[in-house]
Amino acid sequence: MKKFNIRKVLDGLTAVSSSSSSAQPGNRENDLIQETLQSEHFQLCKTVRHGFPYQPSSMAFDPVQKILAIGTQNGALRLFGRPGVECYCQHDSGAAVIQLQFLINEGALVSALADDSIHLWNLRQKRPAILHSLKFNRERITFCHLPFQSKWLYVGTERGNIHIVNVECFTLSGYVIMWNKAIELSSKSHPGPVVHISDNPMDEGKLIIGFESGTVVLWDLKSKKADYRYTYDEAIHSVDWHHEGKQFLCSHSDGTLTIWNVKSPAKPAQIITPHGKQPKDGKKPEPCKPILKVEYKTTRAGDPFMILSGGLSYDTVGRRPCLTVMHGKSTAVLEMDYPIVDFLTLCETPYPNDFQEPYAVVVLLEKDLVVIDLAQNGYPIFENPYPLSIHESPVTCCEYFADCPVDLIPALYSAGSRQKRQGYSKKEWPISGGNWGLGTQSYPEIIITGHADGSIKFWDASAITLQVLYKLKTAKVFEKARNKDDKPNTDIVDEDPFAIQILSWCPESRILCVAGVSAHVIIYRFSKQEVTTEVLQLLEVRLQYELNDMESPDGDQTPATPTPGASSNSQPSAPQSHPSTSSSSSDGIRDNVPCLKVRSTPLKQSAGYQVELVIQLVWVSGEPPQQITSLGVNSSYGLVVFGNSNGLAIVDYIQKTVLLNLGTIELYGSNDPYQRQPRSPRKTRQPSGGLCDINEGSTTSEDRCKSPTAVKTKSRMFSKMVVNDLAKMSRKLSLPTELKPDLDKRERRHRGLVKKQCNSVEEQTETPERGVFHRMFSAPLFNIRDNSFSRSRSSSVTSIDKESREAITCFYFCETYTRKTDSSTAPSLWVGTSLGTVLVIVLNLPPAGEQRLLQPVIVSPSGTLIRLKGAILRMAFLDSTGAILPPAYEAWREPNAPDDKDEKDKLRKRRPVSVSPSSSQEISENQYAVICSEKQAKVIALPSQNCIYKHNITETSFVLRADVVQMSNGICLACFCANGHIMTLSLPSLRPLLDVNYLPLTDMRIARTFCFTNNGQALYLVSPTEIQRITYSQDTCENLQEMLGELFTPVETPEAPNRGFFKGLFGGGAQSLDREELFGESVAGKASRSLAQHIPGPGGIEGMKGAASGVVGELARARIALDERGQKLGELEERTAAMMASADSFSKHAHDMMLKCKDKKWYQF
Repeated sequence: MKKFNIRKVLDGLTAVSSSSSSAQPGNRENDLIQETLQSEHFQLCKTVRHGFPYQPSSMAFDPVQKILAIGTQNGALRLFGRPGVECYCQHDSGAAVIQLQFLINEGALVSALADDSIHLWNLRQKRPAILHSLKFNRERITFCHLPFQSKWLYVGTERGNIHIVNVECFTLSGYVIMWNKAIELSSKSHPGPVVHISDNPMDEGKLIIGFESGTVVLWDLKSKKADYRYTYDEAIHSVDWHHEGKQFLCSHSDGTLTIWNVKSPAKPAQIITPHGKQPKDGKKPEPCKPILKVEYKTTRAGDPFMILSGGLSYDTVGRRPCLTVMHGKSTAVLEMDYPIVDFLTLCETPYPNDFQEPYAVVVLLEKDLVVIDLAQNGYPIFENPYPLSIHESPVTCCEYFADCPVDLIPALYSAGSRQKRQGYSKKEWPISGGNWGLGTQSYPEIIITGHADGSIKFWDASAITLQVLYKLKTAKVFEKARNKDDKPNTDIVDEDPFAIQILSWCPESRILCVAGVSAHVIIYRFSKQEVTTEVLQLLEVRLQYELNDMESPDGDQTPATPTPGASSNSQPSAPQSHPSTSSSSSDGIRDNVPCLKVRSTPLKQSAGYQVELVIQLVWVSGEPPQQITSLGVNSSYGLVVFGNSNGLAIVDYIQKTVLLNLGTIELYGSNDPYQRQPRSPRKTRQPSGGLCDINEGSTTSEDRCKSPTAVKTKSRMFSKMVVNDLAKMSRKLSLPTELKPDLDKRERRHRGLVKKQCNSVEEQTETPERGVFHRMFSAPLFNIRDNSFSRSRSSSVTSIDKESREAITCFYFCETYTRKTDSSTAPSLWVGTSLGTVLVIVLNLPPAGEQRLLQPVIVSPSGTLIRLKGAILRMAFLDSTGAILPPAYEAWREPNAPDDKDEKDKLRKRRPVSVSPSSSQEISENQYAVICSEKQAKVIALPSQNCIYKHNITETSFVLRADVVQMSNGICLACFCANGHIMTLSLPSLRPLLDVNYLPLTDMRIARTFCFTNNGQALYLVSPTEIQRITYSQDTCENLQEMLGELFTPVETPEAPNRGFFKGLFGGGAQSLDREELFGESVAGKASRSLAQHIPGPGGIEGMKGAASGVVGELARARIALDERGQKLGELEERTAAMMASADSFSKHAHDMMLKCKDKKWYQF
């Protein structure tokens, strides 16, 4: 009997996608395709989190297990073992982690939080979970200390008291060290919070307590009194022992270090100011900045190390944060890129009473993790193998590709390996704990991130790991600023003019196309050979928008009107790369100039991605170009297309020509369903905000004035090549009757535009949510520093223009039926707009080979028009069996092949791999178009253009991202809504299969970076520095346990240091202490119940909170429980066998002894 899942039903009822999918009546296509995907194939859970922990606050290291833990200000915990073994956990309260302490080699970790709670984490399971928590009610926690191999945790508080917690059961001991007992009775002031606690390495019964005011107390735990008190004028920040327990070292707020002999409390044995200038007259050195932390580590062979952060002189203004390493007479000052949060010295031994033998220092910075090799001269750093550089420059866009061609990752890795820096330490990375999981996913996965500095990074994301493969710097294409005043001023953005806005990549052909924030597009080819490009190929495009017939700024620029769709230049020659002189009219209006200057000097391009063509939009009549909102590339056709709120341009990147340059309205021709308001030209207006704009006063990018379309290259070669009047041809094509939308409501709204100011066609009826998280094409202002979006402040008459502006939001190249009357498929480009229209452009390509290089590509609108509610987000095509039809592509070939092969290669080169239906299939309803907008999805049968399925995805919210994805046993449409819902719909019937309220959207970063990919994978940027990967596949959720790495591995604890014969004889070695006797309930009594509250943790079986309810989740839990039980039973069996063997051995020895002694008299013993 199938289990009835009430939760999924409730999800469906409460979700925004309340309206069900509807099949249009009377269509026989509805039952043609057998769908294989069912709701039980879907389950949502988080898989892994990659990247640098956002806003780190604390750190700890287990020297035996070799695991590093980092806590953050939002309560997250990240654990790192060997490269590829990492784990993310989260405290429910979200309070900052102020301190972490490993139970060394026990597979457990104690975390102390800013909300005065302490937690015990079990690391012996793949997904660590909290076993116990203790919440302090009356006191604030400031410092914790857990001695090695002890179960008693010392907790220091803001009031200056120390409480003792049993970490096995998380109960408080009745033993308390009160501040008024610790300090001198004669002292009249409170000593301040506890800033340090540690026991004497040689005597566990002596505890050193550091108070913030400068007082240090050596407390005798047995006699419950202070042995010595050490006072200094300056506040204390940290304390550390010499391993022999006779000296300790303090760091102070005036930049000094004091070394104290334990038995000489009167004054410090030595005062050092590491960065202070020593005056000649013997006076005190001038004060420096506080030394926030110091560590004192000894070596057998030489001088001890003193490692400290802070303490620089106050006159070093603008100097970067430093870590100082003092060893003997040498002092090394190591500059860091970011402020230091914490550092730890890694030592060979976990025992505090042995020579420490430090070998490395882990430095946790605000935005980086650095490990320094102390054993080599010059203290080189280790090359960091973790993927912590995602945020090296802020991420501005992200794409995810699963199931890529198998040769792609090795090719990218090979190109990237040549980019590696030199000068790293030769030693192995010292954080090497844990074991890898069993990777059951065998398909290659690649993540591409675009960044604010114009760089693009390719990452290998296979089998839930992440490793950087290759980095591409797009800014190299442009001229560098010689000085600060000469920095590129794009007039679109205040800073980051090279920021990547959109990526379009064809993995099979390796063609990469990127659109930047300064209205530029760059096309790259992949090559394994290094080349030097003397002159970069450049096209300039003049994309404009104007409804009323406005005069051209310059008389000689009136565009010609050639045959619609034809390439307007029959003799193309290579475009020049020399910077054009800006053609400004007499009143100084900027015209025909791009935002950035392409470099004129030769560009050396190493193996990897190399520039094929640069396309730039230019200023028009004093107006800067609009930012690009959509981008598409097809390697088989050799075309790239891009659009913005003015229109679109199609470029042939093989012949380096512009094929079509058209305003959105001209695409409609006579089919335009909107009554648009004419616009009056205005010469001057503020430039607008863009992706990285932080200028609040600027108007949005929709507020700019436009004029007639024209295309220009640097050499003005294409100045007359404009396709300006395709409307004449389009007027002959009528709109198919059954697709004519009911536009009365919209028309009424358009007529009232002069009175109303609204941001989008349907915005008046939508929730305020829409106003905050508007689509990206409406160019909201994006503050890259704090990742927040804001709407434009301008609310003048320009709002009238917004309504008549229609941005291009989506492209899809496909070989399909473009008109109802078609009997065969043809190459086409499908265009989606922000007002919910899909238009089809027919592509007439010359034959492959030599003719493709010489003959023009003909492009012409087909007249086909499809309407949906909301902006178009995604399009895809299915064949008659319901399988996905990928766009045609060309297989990759080396573009820089030797000269003698050139001719052969050119002829062979353009052999597209096209996926088109066979001629034997039925002509009618051969294909299905899947179109998804912000509001709804439709499946259209082709060529009849009947809408056979329709589903209203959401009424009150809107879709941010939609992708048609291939699952292991079918295809589906995956959607992510602005209200945090993740949904999947079956194809072609659009049945809801999954609807989970996953993530209430809090910032625009998630909206901008969320993407789905094949096999049920998805990701988004969860913080400015971290990528969160999730899965919506039931199979992956089930296998996740096996794929995750193990943090804890059984390791023998090193032997304790040998005390030596004389130390053992005369009692000079380390003194142990029976803490159980001192702190146990029988002696110390019970602590006050009101002091702290014990909370049992959920940690037990693998914290399977991510697994959804349902029979499969329950079975998975049961299976894991059985596995664990089996594992424990196996261990028990081994132990029993060992005990039996030991008992046998003992009995044998006893028997031998008995035989030996049987006949001896008492006096012979």
